[in-house]
Amino acid sequence: MKDPNYSPSADHNSNSLTADMDVAVIGGGVVGCAVARRLTLEGAKTILLEKAPDILDGASKGNSAILHTGFDAPPNSLEWQCVQEGHREYLKIHEQFNLPLLKTGAMVAAWTEEEEQRLTGVLEKGIKNGVNDLRLLKRDEILKLEPNLDPAVRAAIYIPREYVIDPWSAPLAYLLQAVENGGRVLCDSEVTGGSFTQGHWLLQTPKGLIRTSYVVNCAGLYGDIVDRRLLGDSDFSIMPRKGQFVVYDKAAAGLIHSIILPVPSKRTKGIVLFPTIFGNMMVGPTAEDQESRDDASVDQKILNMLADRAKNMLLGLDTIPVTATYAGIRPATEKSPYRIRNDRERNWITLGGIRSTGLTAALGLARHAHALLCEQGAQFTPIENPIIPRVPNLAEHLPRDFTKPGFGEIVCHCEMVTRREINAALSGKLPARSLAGLKRRTRVTMGRCQGFYCSARLAELTRGKFASPLACGEADD
Repeated sequence: MKDPNYSPSADHNSNSLTADMDVAVIGGGVVGCAVARRLTLEGAKTILLEKAPDILDGASKGNSAILHTGFDAPPNSLEWQCVQEGHREYLKIHEQFNLPLLKTGAMVAAWTEEEEQRLTGVLEKGIKNGVNDLRLLKRDEILKLEPNLDPAVRAAIYIPREYVIDPWSAPLAYLLQAVENGGRVLCDSEVTGGSFTQGHWLLQTPKGLIRTSYVVNCAGLYGDIVDRRLLGDSDFSIMPRKGQFVVYDKAAAGLIHSIILPVPSKRTKGIVLFPTIFGNMMVGPTAEDQESRDDASVDQKILNMLADRAKNMLLGLDTIPVTATYAGIRPATEKSPYRIRNDRERNWITLGGIRSTGLTAALGLARHAHALLCEQGAQFTPIENPIIPRVPNLAEHLPRDFTKPGFGEIVCHCEMVTRREINAALSGKLPARSLAGLKRRTRVTMGRCQGFYCSARLAELTRGKFASPLACGEADD
C-alpha cells in the first residue's frame, strides 16, 4: 500500500521523453554506481536506471566488505587488473569522501597438512600477481598476531594490504559524486524494452523514455535478462549463488583483528572469519547454487554449521551472542571470468558475472567501461575540479555523529543512530526511498534488537517519505 503522504519527484507518462543523455547505466549496484561516477567525471551526460525503489538492492546489499589486493585473482585477467586498479583508487580517494578504512590485513590460514602444502602455490600466485608483500607465517607468528585463534592452526600467508571497508557508503559516495556533478538517477525504473536506431537507444521505463547514445549494462543478477531483452541474446547465463552469513555481537570485535581466509578452491574463496567496519565480527559466506535470483532466505542448519566452524576457529566466541543472520546472492555464471560484452555496432557494453570481487573491482571496471566507450567512438570532455561530496561516517573506530553536539536524539540505541543522521539520509540529492535504503545509509535497526525498540519511532520519522510506509515493528530487509 502506498503512503498517501508520499510524494515522488514527478509522475511521468511512460511514452514521454524523460531524458536525453550520452550514457545510460542500467543497475544501481556498486558497479553501476562506480560506472556512473567515472563517466560523469569524464564529461558524459549520464543517467543511472535502477528498477528497485533504492540503490544497492540486489547483489550489492549482501557482500562481505573486503577490499581485496587481487593476490588470488586469475593472473593477467581483467578481474586481476580491475581489482588492483580498484584497490589503488579506493586508497587514493577514500579520505576525500570520508570513507572509512579498517587496516586489518588478512591471513590465508591452513588447518590441515594438505592445506599447508597448498600454501606454496597461493604464495607463488600472489607474487606473480604483483602482490609482493606477502609472507609465510609459522604457528607462533600467527598466534602472536591473533592469540585467540585455535592453536591447531599450522601456517598462514599474511597479506598486509587486505582491508575492511563500508560496503554501502562507498557506492553511495560514488553515485552522489555523479549526481553532484550533473548525473541523474531514476529508481523504480526497470528497463522493460528499447530500440537502437540511427546511433541512439530509446529505452522504455515506467518513468518514461530515455534517449541515450550509449548503454552500459550493470544489472548484476539480471544482466543476462537485460541483454536478451534489449539485444535479443546473451552470451552468458546468471547462475545465482547464495552466500549465508552469521553476524556476531560487537563484544566479539576484541577477539580478532585480521581477516582469516581459507585456502581457496577453484570454485569459491571459501568461508571467511572477519571483523566489520561497524564493530561486529562475521563468518561466511557459503556458496550455494540456486535457481532463484531473489531468494535470500537463510537456513538454520547452515547457519549452525557456520557458527560451529567459527567457534572452532576462534577461542572465546562460544560466549558471544549472534546479532543477525542474512544471505547475499552473487551473480555467478557458467564460467568464472568476468563476462564483458562490447557491442560496437549498437553502442552497448555489458559488465556481467562480477562476483566476489565486485566491491573492490568496481572502480577499475568503471575505468574499463570508459575505455571501451572510447573505443566505440565516444568523445567526452572531463570535468575540471569536480565536486567531491563527503558521506557520513558509520565506522565504529572513527568518531560517529552521536559524539557531536546537536544530534537531537538517539533513535536506534543499538547502533547509536541519531535523529540528525536519519533526517539527513531522508533528504538531499540521494535520499533513502525505503527502509532498506535507510538501513544502509545509517545502520538503523541493524543492531542487537533488530529494530524491536526503534521501529515505532522510525515509522513516525519516515511518514510520507516511502512509497510503502513503515509499519510499527517492521525491521527486516
